[in-house]
Amino acid sequence: MSKGEGEDSDTENSSHHEGRIRSFKHERGNWATYVYFPYLPEEEFLELLDEMLALAAAHGVPLSRAQDFHLSMSQTVVLRHHWIQPFIQSLRTGLSDCRRETLQRKDVIEIFLCRLVCSAEKLRVYSNAEKTRTFLGMEVSSGHSQLLQIMKTVDGTMEEFRLDTFYKNPSFHVSLAWCAGDFTDCMRTCLQKLQGLVDCHEDGRFLLRVDCQELRCKSGNKIFSFPLVC
Repeated sequence: MSKGEGEDSDTENSSHHEGRIRSFKHERGNWATYVYFPYLPEEEFLELLDEMLALAAAHGVPLSRAQDFHLSMSQTVVLRHHWIQPFIQSLRTGLSDCRRETLQRKDVIEIFLCRLVCSAEKLRVYSNAEKTRTFLGMEVSSGHSQLLQIMKTVDGTMEEFRLDTFYKNPSFHVSLAWCAGDFTDCMRTCLQKLQGLVDCHEDGRFLLRVDCQELRCKSGNKIFSFPLVC
C-alpha cells in the first residue's frame, strides 16, 4: 500500500497531530474506519462556535475546532485493506434491507421516504476511553429513534466482521471542539455559561440541524456514500 492510501507510520507521534494520541496502534495495511452523517456548518454556527472557544479559553480549556463536523453512527474501528469492499457491500445490503422493512411497517416513520433532519441544542462534555482527549459536543434532541434504527443496521455489519459495535446507550451528538488531555471537570465548570451562548443567541436559541439524507463511511482517505432518501 502506498503512503497516499492510508496513514503514515509517523502517526504514532502525537506531536505531528496537535497533541492527539491514537486509540489503537497503527500498522501498515490497517485503515481507521467509521460511519457517520456529515454536518455542513453555516456561518452562523461557526461564529457561535468561535464565541464558545473564546469563553472556554478564558476558563482554562484550550479547545480547538473539530476538523470536520459529523454525527457518528459507529465507533472508529480498524479494517484490513482487503476487508474494505466486503465491509461496504455489507453496509449497502443492510441499509437496503432496513429500507425494505421500514416501508412494510406503518408504525415507523419512513425515514427512507421523507428526509430525516436531526436537531441538537444541548451541550455535553465527552472524552475518549483513554482520557487522552476531551470533546465539547451538541447532543441530538430529535430523531433519536430513527438514528437507533440505522445504528442497529451498522452494528450488524460490525458484528459480521467481529468489530466493536456502537455504545449500548448512545448519546448521539456532533462534536464541536476538542483538546488534548482530560479536561472534563474543568469544562463542566463552564458548561452552563457555554450553554448560555447557545440559548441566548442573537436570533433566539441556536438549533443545530443535521440533514441525514446521506450516510457515509470513511476508511483511510476513502469516503463511501449511502443515500437514504428515495
